[in-house]
Amino acid sequence: MRAPTGLARQLIAEQRRLAERVTVEDLDSRPVEWVAGVDAAFPDRGTVTRGAAVLMRLPDLEPIDQAVVEIPTELPYIPGLLSFRELPAVQAALDALRRTPDVVLCDGQGLAHPRRFGIACHLGVSTGLRTIGVGKSRLCGNYEMPGERRGDQAALIDRDERIGTVLRSRARVKPVFVSVGHGLNLEQAVGITLACTPRFRLPEPIRAADRLAGSGR
Repeated sequence: MRAPTGLARQLIAEQRRLAERVTVEDLDSRPVEWVAGVDAAFPDRGTVTRGAAVLMRLPDLEPIDQAVVEIPTELPYIPGLLSFRELPAVQAALDALRRTPDVVLCDGQGLAHPRRFGIACHLGVSTGLRTIGVGKSRLCGNYEMPGERRGDQAALIDRDERIGTVLRSRARVKPVFVSVGHGLNLEQAVGITLACTPRFRLPEPIRAADRLAGSGR
């Protein structure tokens, strides 16, 4: 599917409008116990959007529940606007969980986005939940490489604004790009990401959601 220019302009305007609703203040002072990871895949040559959500409990990261939802893909791929394509299935999978998570970790960006509205921001604004974006690669911004030890970090800066943290989640492995999605601050986002990343590069909830989205089961 190819995006009509008018559609892209319309979605960009909507993105900018919704971005004004993002908050970087903590919406809930209670300790984080229930964390969910979400991801999306596009099987059947992109005609289907498969959203996956996995719920885990801190600190042991024991899987508690999971859900997969498949719906027809309604929008084409448009760079910088992927959240509009992914969100319906991802949110449906999240809604299908038996328990509402305290925080949702998204496989993608939050504020570390050219218009400060990645999938984590979109999901947070749509649901009112606290969300974090954990990207495997940089979408925008500049940074100096953090140290090699687990927990080392560096600021991700775009147009003189700090938009995230480049985090070494595992020693001597490529860093991840953590940014606020909605409802918490960057320090909290980094701390929760590390708490969910005891062994591998990516947080366990996101790894589980990625596997679930890929398999569909």
